[in-house]
Amino acid sequence: MDNIQKNLLEKIADLHKIPEGAYNIRANGVLGGRSTTANIDIITKTDKSGIDIIIKPNTKGESVHIPVIISQSGLTELVYNDFYIGEDADVVIVAGCGIHNTGDDKSQHDGIHSFHVGKGAKVKYVERHYGEGDGNGENIMNPTTIIEIDENGYLEMETTQIKGVDSTDRVTTAKLAKGAKIVVKEKLMTHGSQFAKTEFTVDLNGEDSGANIISRSVAKDSSRQIFKSVINGNNKCTGHTECDAIIMDNATVVAIPEITANHIDAALIHEAAIGKIAGEQIIKLMTLGLTEQEAEEQIVSGFLK
Repeated sequence: MDNIQKNLLEKIADLHKIPEGAYNIRANGVLGGRSTTANIDIITKTDKSGIDIIIKPNTKGESVHIPVIISQSGLTELVYNDFYIGEDADVVIVAGCGIHNTGDDKSQHDGIHSFHVGKGAKVKYVERHYGEGDGNGENIMNPTTIIEIDENGYLEMETTQIKGVDSTDRVTTAKLAKGAKIVVKEKLMTHGSQFAKTEFTVDLNGEDSGANIISRSVAKDSSRQIFKSVINGNNKCTGHTECDAIIMDNATVVAIPEITANHIDAALIHEAAIGKIAGEQIIKLMTLGLTEQEAEEQIVSGFLK
């Protein structure tokens, strides 16, 4: 693995070396390394590109890293990854894609991840997207996440994209059974002429299921963002969706929160706020010795933490 690929791994997965435990590294469309454990198996699909990640019931305190790195300009791929998390497991899954493109052709990674979370299982899923390169070719990433959570299961999803992705269409759907919970925390920043679309759809089908969808984003220059969040309360449940965005320069941000109660005991809330950085915030930081640009960067950094 060369220095460019090592840098991409650090950016998307905080990996400074090959991780302990289970991992699958995909580099330029092929397998770059794999390890399994007694409780976590990774199997290459035979009918299409991708892998199956099988986590045994009652697996505790283990992690799985499945990063994708592309340093070859002009490479496009579609990958299917399926996660089967056994009952009462408690694991961390770290994914993400990093692209280094110095050519004139687009580089694109589309990933379809399906999660089957067993009864009482707990999953923390971290997904980071990052792009770089000094060429004219675009970096494109289109992640699709399909989630099914069984009774009393829990999934926390952290998604981050703050640099170098020219276009992204992010789609997440989730279906929750009785007592199941999902928490989504999205952090997104666009600049230049970049475009980002995010769409969440959650069906709260089981009694006492719950969802909390939170998006924080910053749109700079002439970039465009669209955020849509749909929560369907089909039983006694709780649901909350929130979009909080900072708009700068000539950017555009569209927020479309939608909640539907199909049951008398469905308690649903939506919030959306879009605005510029307050002038008094910048002035206050400038009195402490920061330039206007440094003050803006400090505010944005704190907002996206």
